[in-house]
Amino acid sequence: GGFFFFSSSQPLAKLNYFQQPQDIKESDFLKFLEKYGRHSFLAPSQVQPSFSAFYRAGDPILIYFDSSSVLSTLRQPIKMGASGLCVDGNPAGFLDSKSTSCTRIFANLSKSCITDPALDAASYYRDFTVLKVPINDTIVQSMKVIYEIEFSGTHGIQSVSVRFKVTNISGNSGSSLQQHFTLHFWVSAPILPGLLPSLTLSHMLPRSGNPGYITGAPLLVANSGVTQHMSILQSEGDGSCSEFLRHTVQFGRNMRTGCKLSLSTVLEESNCSYIQQKLYKALQGLNRAEDLAITGNAHSTQAEEWTTILIQNCTVQAVNCTSCCMVPVTLEVQILWTKVGLLSNPQAQILGARYFYQCHPLKFLSTSTIRLTAVVTFTDMTEWPEPPRGQPQRHWKLPFDIFFPFKVALNLERSYRGDLAGYFLLILIMSSILCF
Repeated sequence: GGFFFFSSSQPLAKLNYFQQPQDIKESDFLKFLEKYGRHSFLAPSQVQPSFSAFYRAGDPILIYFDSSSVLSTLRQPIKMGASGLCVDGNPAGFLDSKSTSCTRIFANLSKSCITDPALDAASYYRDFTVLKVPINDTIVQSMKVIYEIEFSGTHGIQSVSVRFKVTNISGNSGSSLQQHFTLHFWVSAPILPGLLPSLTLSHMLPRSGNPGYITGAPLLVANSGVTQHMSILQSEGDGSCSEFLRHTVQFGRNMRTGCKLSLSTVLEESNCSYIQQKLYKALQGLNRAEDLAITGNAHSTQAEEWTTILIQNCTVQAVNCTSCCMVPVTLEVQILWTKVGLLSNPQAQILGARYFYQCHPLKFLSTSTIRLTAVVTFTDMTEWPEPPRGQPQRHWKLPFDIFFPFKVALNLERSYRGDLAGYFLLILIMSSILCF
């Protein structure tokens, strides 16, 4: 819906609207959690026009090879089948931000490292340009390359960039390598007076409700003004914690995940503080969420539409261990929400959220892996109004003297008795006259 109504102080509002939600502060978060807590769109069909002057959501992104004068599409490798092998022919869709992973197998790794384009970083950006708009008969001026794409409405793609993370590998034959590919879209906006430059770009994410959250929609979080989806740990096929992939937190759905994190390289530092920061970062992700959107259509520039996430790290407690380090092993994301608005169309909004970490003593040089757990719980704090008392009944009007009907009946009875006595006396008189 396009309108959002809050409860009013008028008498009738008590029967037609939800009450104003409570304010949640850090001091009383735990109190409400103990009181209310417990254990835990159909997308419209895309009708593509015969031609278009700009990209539409889901359209393949066109690229042009200058050397061969060939028009093609930008492709993002994905895995295929149970083996998860890479397939390079998958086109990347406009506004379709996604991360993919797949496995490549090499018969001779040393030779493939030199000749295989999949292992050559330059092959992902060299010798082709990206079309700002999908006009087949026009080749636009050369631009920076894709992977992070900035666009501006119907004006098309404004800039593109690519980032790489490489690693050293070894082996001669029978080796495999897993690759990760990510595509992000950003929307450019004009710099408004008084607006920080960091807010001129925001992640192009679909709304999770309008205005209230829809059950199953991703939770919107922000970090330094950039919006993203809240996420938690995700495991690989062997149970290890994935460095790139994470589960998206969906509104109203409790979650619990776990994975094993290798500490072989971390323990080499032999520094407790360093290990703690590494585990905190693994639990919270690369970009820690700072603010949470109150409603599903919150705008990154409207501060009143966001609430700060409360962070409660582990308290370092003394343990009977001389070479132990208290490290976080569990992250519990606790979210309080309520329904507000019309009874006929209630809207879900978030009241507050907290990241609650639990720690465990870790013995140095005695543990090569550690199990991490992430839990998400949603607590409904809706306060329902008093139910309606039903339809009004007919108002019966009674005479002022409620005993009036009884008095009338009594007078009639007395009058009837008097008439009988008169008739009886008349009969006696007539009888006496006739007898004489």
